[in-house]
Amino acid sequence: MAILEILEYPDSRLRTKAKEILPEEFDAALQKQIDDMFETMYEAPGIGLAATQVDFHKRLFIIDISEDKSEPLVFINPEIVEKRDIETNEEGCLSFPGVYAKVERAKGVKVKALDRDGKPFEIDTDEFLAIVIQHENDHINGKVFVDYLSPLKQKRIRTMLEKQQKKKLRAG
Repeated sequence: MAILEILEYPDSRLRTKAKEILPEEFDAALQKQIDDMFETMYEAPGIGLAATQVDFHKRLFIIDISEDKSEPLVFINPEIVEKRDIETNEEGCLSFPGVYAKVERAKGVKVKALDRDGKPFEIDTDEFLAIVIQHENDHINGKVFVDYLSPLKQKRIRTMLEKQQKKKLRAG
């Protein structure tokens, strides 16, 4: 397994709309990609990671919101078929290190997807998982959580992250 590079905002590749994973793509390479994504997410540490964030532009994201990293979920070609109610929660993102903001999202969702073996499944949840699913699903659609914020807040976050990246480059 390998730790993958997580793209950081404002990297334009985060805006790439991911392509569907075709039946013939359920192979060893896809399994390795999924394993590498879990290793990367756990190492970061995070609770969700979309393929787009690691420069793999396929409709795939992973989630594990358990405390002990024991409930890994794989969503391939997900489709949110229902959204219920609205609530505001603070979100963060591995592509936005140190940035947290309040975002309005559906409190509940029903999603259909394929698991890592290509078997269809459905999840209907009103839990924290619903928010994480929406966040990661946005990534594979080329959207990031700051898109829900005002232009002023977006500009402040962009400036702050650009300064952080310049510092990292200077530190070498």
